[in-house]
Amino acid sequence: MSRAVAVLLLAALSTGCAAGEDAPVGGESASPQRTPPSSPSVSTTSPSAAAEPSSEPTKKPAPDRVAAVIVSAGSAYGPMLFDASRQAIYLFDKEESSTPRCYGPCAEAWPPVLTSGAPRARQGADGSLLGTVQRRDGTSQVTYAGHPLYFYAHEGRGQVLCHDIREFGGLWLVVTPEGRAAPSEG
Repeated sequence: MSRAVAVLLLAALSTGCAAGEDAPVGGESASPQRTPPSSPSVSTTSPSAAAEPSSEPTKKPAPDRVAAVIVSAGSAYGPMLFDASRQAIYLFDKEESSTPRCYGPCAEAWPPVLTSGAPRARQGADGSLLGTVQRRDGTSQVTYAGHPLYFYAHEGRGQVLCHDIREFGGLWLVVTPEGRAAPSEG
């Protein structure tokens, strides 16, 4: 294992995908169950394969000043969606429609993928599956095949550490280019 991958793995294990127990979504009661990652992974294939994954976690992606760009790239979970800057994209299985349910502390940990224009598909993403939904604060959240999309706030670009994590009352799963959740690990 290369030293950079070892450092990223150690950082991922110390940061994890949550601080503490399962927390409530928008005021709902919390469930004490949390599924830990079985093996955190760092994507070695990304939209920009020549660039190395950053060990700096993303604090909270700010909304783009222009349209969001969604791309597909390889990962340990197969092809999945990223934004144009190689940030991994997730869906929340608790959301059974395009209506977002992740607000407050949930949205701090899992910031929505926001756009200020019509989102665009590139590099294997399907533009016909892209859409938007308005959030309570009036911002536009990107949807894909009807799923509101999210980042994990403590992942570096090119990292995929939080697939199949139970938090805020549901599972967080990476999204395939076909618009489905990648299979959970068990």
